[in-house]
Amino acid sequence: MIDFLKCPCSGRTLDKLIQPAILAVLSEEPSHGYRIAERIGEITKLGGMKPDVSGVYRFLKRMESRKLVVASWDTPAKGHAKRLYAMTTAGRTCLAHWIETLESHRAQIDALLTILKPDGKTPTSDTARKSNRRKGMTQTHRQRRTPTQAPRKN
Repeated sequence: MIDFLKCPCSGRTLDKLIQPAILAVLSEEPSHGYRIAERIGEITKLGGMKPDVSGVYRFLKRMESRKLVVASWDTPAKGHAKRLYAMTTAGRTCLAHWIETLESHRAQIDALLTILKPDGKTPTSDTARKSNRRKGMTQTHRQRRTPTQAPRKN
């Protein structure tokens, strides 16, 4: 049985969107890395989960080396020092490019969904299973067939 929670179709592995998400958060205000991860979880609704904090820090480090963000030490009177990240002018330009890219992808996704959902309804897994049973396909048949193979005819 396929674990759809680990499948890319779940939307939980959209790590390519982490950079624009970080930039979006920093466009609001400078922030600490942990708070950036929390805020990304709030705005993207990742199934109630926040992104991996260590992954966010890795992206921040790469973005800092590319001059998209700058980091400074925030040393409060109480507590430990934390890195405070802020977006640079290059980061703002990058975010503008991301907005154009995401709008283009949204248009492409909308066109694809129009084909996949001609009646505007999302097929449920129950509907897909019933449809496959009518076609005489089991889970094993679907897994064995390659994308270039046509469905079996009974």
